[in-house]
Amino acid sequence: MKIFFFKTILLLLKFYNPFYFKKVRVYGQENIPKDGSLIFSPNHQGSFLDPILVATTCGFEFHSLTRSDVFGGRLQWFLDALKMLPVYRIRDGYSSLKKNKSVFEKCHELLAQGKNLIMFSEGLHHNEYFLKRISKGSSRLALEAQIKNANKNIYLIPVGINYSHHNRTRQEVHVVYGTPIPIRDLTSPYKNEPSVTLNELRETLEINMKDCLWIEEEDETYFEKKKFINHKNAKLGFYKLKEIVNSKPNSLNQLPEPTILKRTLIFFFSLPNTIPLLVISRILNLFPDKVFHNGVKHLIGLIIFVLWWIILFFSLIYFVDIHLSSLIIFGFIVSLFLRQELLSSYK
Repeated sequence: MKIFFFKTILLLLKFYNPFYFKKVRVYGQENIPKDGSLIFSPNHQGSFLDPILVATTCGFEFHSLTRSDVFGGRLQWFLDALKMLPVYRIRDGYSSLKKNKSVFEKCHELLAQGKNLIMFSEGLHHNEYFLKRISKGSSRLALEAQIKNANKNIYLIPVGINYSHHNRTRQEVHVVYGTPIPIRDLTSPYKNEPSVTLNELRETLEINMKDCLWIEEEDETYFEKKKFINHKNAKLGFYKLKEIVNSKPNSLNQLPEPTILKRTLIFFFSLPNTIPLLVISRILNLFPDKVFHNGVKHLIGLIIFVLWWIILFFSLIYFVDIHLSSLIIFGFIVSLFLRQELLSSYK
């Protein structure tokens, strides 16, 4: 049952992504090795939207290491079905860190079986375009798993997830799979000089992850570059936009402020779906951390809007025939699409 649930959710999200995003572009998928176990290491700018994007673009199934405070209670069955494993942080209590030992042992077993993992090396989510300093966790996990499974090829896969906007729908997202790092050749150095080898691997992974991002670091030019990240410039493609935004960003276009006409049209196109829009707005208010908002819109929007249109459809057929009801619902869907397109076209 859990396997069926997992496969169904993955298929549904693959189908849904092109509706939520204007474009999902995938780069470097051919870089991913097929002769061993993989540890995907993406940046973390989109909360739980990040593992969804990796899961629906990488071509591999994986188990996901996830913050421990979401585990337990009524959601546990779903978390298990989605192949999530808890990882404990200092903020969960210093004594909780001991629980990571059994979790990492489970990870070693999965990698030995040819399974794959995803681990967010930054250790926390954020909504800036640069890469924060990554931890040693994924590097240590890869090295220790390789030592326990000497005959298994284990790779660290750097991943960059680049959103043209962190909180709006109908945006472009570029998922970039970078140069894989084979771990087998590092086991002997790790046994002899564990600290040096671990630090070198962490640094290599960090460099490779930065290669997968439009903006690599937070320097004095960061906020100037950030102004030019939008879905129109993203049409240039990942590598072209990365080149221009880091060399001559002023040659790119910024999105304009909305005109009175556009504001009026957005209001007009919002009216048919006022109720689900208000419901989603209330739900977003429950998440003070805005990094969650894009993921909430992605998942909750799918449920709320579809439910709204179904209820409305069956309510309408009491008063008009099924053909007119279908036409009205189609109009509601088109209104939402036009609203989101207009919203995406300005700052």
